[in-house]
Order: sequence, then structure tokens, then C-alpha cells
Amino acid sequence: MSHPPYPRASDSAQLRADVVVDAAALLASLPARICAIPVASATRHPEHLALIEDTRRLTYAQLAAAIDVAAATLRELGVRGGDRVMIVAENCVAQIVLLFATAQLDAWALLCNARLATTELDAISKHARPRMTVFTTEASAHAAQHAQRCGAQPAPPSAYALESRIGAWSYTVDPDALTEPFEVAGEYQCAALIYTTGTTGTPKGVMLSHRNLLFIAAMSSTLRRVDPDDVVYTVLPVSHVYGLASVCLASLYAGATLRLAPRFAPEAVRVALAEERVSIFQGVPAMHAKVLDYLRTQRLRWSAPRLRFAYSGGSPLDATLKARVEAVYGVALHNGYGMTETSPTVAHTLLDAPRTDCSVGPPIPGIDVRFVAPDGADVGRGDVGELWVRGPNVMLGYYRAAAQTRAAVSEDGWLKTGDLATQDPDGAMHIVGRSKELIIRSGFNVYPAEVEQVLNAHSDVVQSAVIGRPASDGDEEVVAFVELLAGAHVSPAQLVEWCGTRLAPYKRPVEVKVLDALPAASTGKILKHKLRDLV
Repeated sequence: MSHPPYPRASDSAQLRADVVVDAAALLASLPARICAIPVASATRHPEHLALIEDTRRLTYAQLAAAIDVAAATLRELGVRGGDRVMIVAENCVAQIVLLFATAQLDAWALLCNARLATTELDAISKHARPRMTVFTTEASAHAAQHAQRCGAQPAPPSAYALESRIGAWSYTVDPDALTEPFEVAGEYQCAALIYTTGTTGTPKGVMLSHRNLLFIAAMSSTLRRVDPDDVVYTVLPVSHVYGLASVCLASLYAGATLRLAPRFAPEAVRVALAEERVSIFQGVPAMHAKVLDYLRTQRLRWSAPRLRFAYSGGSPLDATLKARVEAVYGVALHNGYGMTETSPTVAHTLLDAPRTDCSVGPPIPGIDVRFVAPDGADVGRGDVGELWVRGPNVMLGYYRAAAQTRAAVSEDGWLKTGDLATQDPDGAMHIVGRSKELIIRSGFNVYPAEVEQVLNAHSDVVQSAVIGRPASDGDEEVVAFVELLAGAHVSPAQLVEWCGTRLAPYKRPVEVKVLDALPAASTGKILKHKLRDLV
């Protein structure tokens, strides 16, 4: 598949904070499909490294060639436009190649983390009904286990040359799978189907179009000035929208190098940033907290000579962790906000305007936001309201769930995020919690994020999660779960006392429970529905 190089908004390498990005021009410059990204970068600099994993490297020319072979192989095995191709993987070269090959055929990439439980994968497969399921067996022991359980076949002989380049993989085919309608326009054709964990634990298939993903890839790389000199540490799962769009696609769009890591390990992060020319590190707050804890307990020095910036997203960032990270990393820790349904980015702090607070920054160019009261009216500036979002990042909808889609997205395109937020006079946004997680205590609103920030400020706490527990007369109690640093001995009673001097009485936890590790998705997002099961 051949495409000419397309304009890249980040070609203006000296972008300044006072330059307004023309979102309309950026949208007009985008290609029709995400598979044009590696082709364009291969045309510009074919010998530049695109992907690095522990045992192999691919230049952009090799990546583009591998995608063509993989697409031909998938076509030979019966994949057509509108089919779902389920890719069960951890971050690896094979996963990236198969993603773009699927897009080249106008099939939908159904990205799944191989570390999901059998019941989770089977539920997703039953709902999505993929034509093909691919397992990256060489790069992931978990994928190999799922492949064996499903009776997957090794890649066909025609793919042997490809296999030597990207690693062994196997597949299953469902010849009875239905094909969805094909759309020529990139804004309507689904590129990726990503199942969310959700706040209830019931996954929903989010359909993201080619334009959704390309818009975020282009905007993210532009605002962050990513260029071919960057090496991006890619430990956020590419099977999650944060790792897919904000890290993988945005970096390749700019011609940078992805250093793929299949799973988070503090020692691997330390070595990569010290020795592998990594210049960008994006993670969730828990990753940054665990890196600091590891350095402290192992008595190791931090060295990251090429690190330009670090980003945090996926869950709330607290001021204490931000200050600790910046003191160790020696660069600003930027913050952002998004969700799967917005591909994912809605807002992030600006490279030239790092903040001392934990704001998620202003909305990115091209995105409209509202802050809405329960009665549907906009709240006043600075007041808390449900965040509504409209723009080219908003999903096509939930797969095979028309009623849920109508409930989430209004007829005029506003996505109701379910998150509660405020906005400063300068446009910076603050996320205070989810509307469904709001705790009503003695008639007062308690936002879990506010209590979590106080707990996280304790020197012995890695991370925390706060939920409401039903009490008498329809009231709720505040209950906190914490994960402690290695070797910490602070007691639950001491943590309750810590909160007592820093929070109003109605916000204080009535109970603090210490867990070895908080239940989390592969991205590090804390799964509060599992905590509710404990109470």
C-alpha cells in the first residue's frame, strides 16, 4: 500500500507556547487511514529505527515492508474489510505490525492485553465475534498460553519470512463471523475496537475511527514536539488507548523510535533511561511512584541524560508525588486527562508552561468542553460540573450497544464523560472525580480524589483509592484502601489520624485498609469496582 508523505503539523520544530495550533488545518492534512503513518515515515527516513524490543529492531523501511507482508497473509487467511481481528499481545514488534496490517485491509483491530484472564478474553471475543484471533506467542508467554488453550495454528508457510522479522505468532479463524459495513471516509471507518474496564467492571467495546486516532496522534506529537531524535519508552500497553494513540501512533507519526517494553518493571525503566537514549517517558502515577520507591529501597542513583519530559495520565496525580518525581527526574512531570471514548486525550499541560499544581491543563486545540449541572445547565466558571466533550476525538460509539451510545453521546455530538471537573480562568482544568463515585456524607459532597491526595502525601503511601460504603439512613461512609512502600510500618489508625488533621470531619475515612497491592488494570488504573466487592 503506497502513500505519498503527508504534511506533519510538527514539521514546525520550533513551536512555541504562544503559537496556536490550527486544528482545522491539521485535520485537513491527515491521511485517510492509520496505516499511512509508517509508510510516510519510511519515505522520509527509511533507515531510521522505528521499533526496538529486547531481541529485535526494525527500521521504518523494514516496518513498512513487514506490514505489507502481514496484510497479504491476513488476506490469504480470509480477513476482509469490516472484519474484527483480535490481537492478543503484550507490547512487541509483532503487535505493531499486525495492527497496521489489519488497518491496511480496512478490518478493525481488536487490541487485547495477553495478561487478561481467560474469562475476560472469552467475554470480549464472544461480544466482538472476530473473524481472526492472533496471538503473539514468541513475545508473550501469556499470549502463548491463550493460543494453546484456543487450539491456535502457527502462522502459515507464506509468513515464515515475516515471522523471522517480527517473531512467531499463531491464529484462529471463525469462518462464520459477520462483516461490518465498510466506510470510505476515515472519520466513519472503525480502526480500533478497545474494550474498557469501566467503573462497573462490565467492559464496553469502544469504536475509534481512523480520524479519531490520527487526530490525537498528530495533535499529541505536535504539542509535545516529538521528532525523529526522540526515543520513547513504550511501557503503557498498546492494547490500551493511552499507549496506542498518545504513545505509539503519536511517536511513529513524528518519525520517532519506540522502545517497546512488554510490562512495567522499575529496574527496566531505570536501565532504559540511563543507557538507551530514552527522551520521553509516559506513565500512570503508580508507575512513577514505584520507580521512586525502587530507587530508594535499592539505594540507586537516577540517571536519564536524554530525558526531555515525563508525562502522567490515566488516573489522578497528587501534588506530593509530582514534586517527588520532578526532584528525582530533574524534569517537569506533565499531566493530562482523557478516556477511551475520546481517543483518549481531552487536555494536557503544555510543554512550555509546566504547572506547579495538579491541573490536567487546558483542552487541546479543536476540542470543546462544557461543565454541566445535573439539570443539564452549564455551571458557573470555577464550579464543579460533569465534563462534556465534543470534537474529532469523540468515539464512533459503543459496539453493538446503540442504547448505551445514545445515553453517552448527545445528538449534537457532546460526550458525557461522567467525570466531575472545574476550569480555572486561564482555561486549565481540574478533575475532581467521577459522578458515580461521588460520596454523600452527612449531606456534603466528598470527592474521592481529594481524600486520595491527602493519603498519597504520606511518606509511606505508594497509592490509595477511596470509595463510599452505604451507612444508615441512606448516608455513606468514606473508606480508603492504601498500598504502602516496601518496609513501611504505618498503621491504619495512624493514617486515619493523618487525614484527621488535613481534612474536614465529613471527608475523613472511617476506615483505612492496607493491601499488598491495589487491584489495577494493565495500565495501572485502579479498579474500584473490585474494592467495592471487598466492602
